[in-house]
Amino acid sequence: MVLVAEVKQVVAPGELVAEGDHIVGDNVYRVGNQIFSASVGIVEADGNRVLVVPLKGGYIPMVGDMVAGRIVDVGLSGWSVDILAPYPAMLPASETPGPRGPRRRDLSESFDVGDMVLAQVLAFDRTRDPLLTTKGPGLGKVSTGRVVEISAAKIPRLIGRKGSMIGMLKRETGCQITVGRNGVALVWGKSPEGERVAVEAIYMVEREAHMRGLTDRVREMIVKAGVVGEVARV
Repeated sequence: MVLVAEVKQVVAPGELVAEGDHIVGDNVYRVGNQIFSASVGIVEADGNRVLVVPLKGGYIPMVGDMVAGRIVDVGLSGWSVDILAPYPAMLPASETPGPRGPRRRDLSESFDVGDMVLAQVLAFDRTRDPLLTTKGPGLGKVSTGRVVEISAAKIPRLIGRKGSMIGMLKRETGCQITVGRNGVALVWGKSPEGERVAVEAIYMVEREAHMRGLTDRVREMIVKAGVVGEVARV
């Protein structure tokens, strides 16, 4: 097994990435014994798995993804949610932890137009719009904190290998950060200054995702800002 391109190297579509018995990850394809890039992006390796993180790209829902979106319409049996995808998502009332019974509830009392919700993709197969659920720990209406939107293609870089980047951001800024796979991050901090620095760091990751030594540069920026670490509890 040979990794032809270096980890963090920027590659173009059709460029040779690896040779041998690697596991094919996202945005790469195999031809015989060789693995090529399917998009413009950054080479990553996770053990025997090789993949390319695109520099640009929209969000395509996958079952199990955690996403943050805004309510854009309240219907008779659920809500329409903008999750920054080509397809409008639906959140049925049956997939929320609200009361049940014969009496119809006023759905706008749970979520109204403009509300931000944290949800999970329950179903999606491109023959129907994504189906969401807020039944789960930490899911539901988001009432506090800052909302940060970045390219969905940069989310793997924001999370980092085995959560290294997002873990560092939480420790160094003292903020709780929840990352949606659709490119929306939610930031809660002990202070407005801590939140501001965390948001600046997230945008820095988006801008410089293709550059080497990014983790150290982001940490240095946070340290210079004088923010005290220790993750906030929300």
